[in-house]
Amino acid sequence: MAEKEKLRIDKYLWAIRVFKTRTLASDACKAGRIKLDGKNIKPSYEVKIGDVYQVAKGIERKVVKVTGLLENRVDAKTAVNFYEDITPVEQTQAFKSMFHAPILKRDRGTGRPTKADRREIDDLKDNFFEEQEENQD
Repeated sequence: MAEKEKLRIDKYLWAIRVFKTRTLASDACKAGRIKLDGKNIKPSYEVKIGDVYQVAKGIERKVVKVTGLLENRVDAKTAVNFYEDITPVEQTQAFKSMFHAPILKRDRGTGRPTKADRREIDDLKDNFFEEQEENQD
């Protein structure tokens, strides 16, 4: 494990496997999806041990605390030792519940849905999402 005193945030996020490529990490910084104390940071920002970063990756939100500096990308089991995921439980559960949405599938060859079919599908979707909101309250 190569540890360094100075390390760029884009390289760090790539090394701990938050982003698949360093370019994606750099683009996320430029787009304002990586924040330190609520402020956007540039890809060249130097990471310090103890910093807490808010990372927005698509619909997923993470809060990551730096526990060690890692210059090169390593396997996931090793990478876990260099950061601490302190994302609030509510946020993690909200993200995971999005994947439990109903999958509406039509049989192959049945053609386009009729107006009545579409209304039934819309009712099913609306009822599902209303139930999810009630369960979160």
